[in-house]
Amino acid sequence: MTQIVEVADIEHTHNNPVAELVQTACRFDSHITIQSEQKYINAKSLMGMMAFGLKKGMQVKISADGEDEVQAVDTIKKFLTC
Repeated sequence: MTQIVEVADIEHTHNNPVAELVQTACRFDSHITIQSEQKYINAKSLMGMMAFGLKKGMQVKISADGEDEVQAVDTIKKFLTC
């Protein structure tokens, strides 16, 4: 499952958005990636997500593959769009 979203102002909604996003992704069994332009990052990788540089207004593609992929994409989407 895949969805494209625009990142909201997650810096003001979450205390530590990157760590919280990784923790959220780790709750799911599915493989979850976040993509922007030529960057494909495993959403469960703290270092990868820190290097990704999520910021307000960025268009990202959330993809998940596995048993709970629909719930995973929906949850990550809600997190990024606040």
